[in-house]
Amino acid sequence: MNQTKIGVLGAGTWGTALARLLAVNGCDVTMWSALPSELDNLAATHAHPNLPGMTLPKEMHFTADMKELCAGKDVLLFAVPSVFVRSTAKKAAPCARDGQLIVDVAKGVEEKTLMTMSEIIEEEFAAAGRKNCRVVALSGPTHAEEVARDLPTLIVAGSKDEEAARRVQQVFTTPTFRVYTNSDRRGVELGGAVKNVIALAVGIAMGLGYGDNAKAALITRGNTELARLGAAMGCQAETFAGLSGMGDLIVTCTSMHSRNLHAGILIGQGADVETAKREVGQVVEGINALPAACKLAQKYNVEMPIVESVEEILSGRLAASDALAALMGRELKPE
Repeated sequence: MNQTKIGVLGAGTWGTALARLLAVNGCDVTMWSALPSELDNLAATHAHPNLPGMTLPKEMHFTADMKELCAGKDVLLFAVPSVFVRSTAKKAAPCARDGQLIVDVAKGVEEKTLMTMSEIIEEEFAAAGRKNCRVVALSGPTHAEEVARDLPTLIVAGSKDEEAARRVQQVFTTPTFRVYTNSDRRGVELGGAVKNVIALAVGIAMGLGYGDNAKAALITRGNTELARLGAAMGCQAETFAGLSGMGDLIVTCTSMHSRNLHAGILIGQGADVETAKREVGQVVEGINALPAACKLAQKYNVEMPIVESVEEILSGRLAASDALAALMGRELKPE
């Protein structure tokens, strides 16, 4: 049986953890990065500085050449930060083939267009004349630090193309990494984007010294806001009760692996946004997703008070210590 050839775009923690998982699972894996120094370090050390204890298989390949990365690949895996998905797709599309199977693991919504990451990739590949490309969103409660150590993990492959989703399921499933399929790709992606904003809110509450009651309330009501927005956008309600909805929300709001939670804690303790980002030292996707989440709420006329409170805090219009009073003082209503 021929090896499945995978091209991984992005050498951050998530892209590297998945590249290792696929290589160990018998795939022929090549990694690309816009930063040649990242590739040089991975090739030389077979390790990632932010994934301690993980060793990359010697058989893996590394390239800074996009044509080489895309040539003859069965799957292209987009693992760059959300703000770089469009520019990376624009570079990759002319090098790829028609009918390319693409997996996106970046989580976010583009502020200007309000498009999901999969929609952006489809648009850029179509603009380059690539026909019938199949984009699957892979999302769920998945910290790279745990996947890199083969700790049990469940995730969802979202696509209306059932054949494409099943193919991704087959390629990515390992004894410790179980993949489900879901036809509601937009719902899967929406959960992955908005949960990062809710995690900021939970972190801010923790930074203010609030307890588990507040944390549980924010997670639960945050998921209500997410599901409310999803329903307005035509998504399936069940998606937000599943792995890519509540599951991803729980792990992002409770684990200290979470960059968004960490950033929120710092902001709750009084740090400004830029200081919090510097302290975390990696991309904080909730900060990137926040403007789009607010615009989606306005566009679809959906009430999202937690998301709106985070926006007011980060913009400096509302002190973090005043946000709880504002939320607690809202009009009483049924759950």
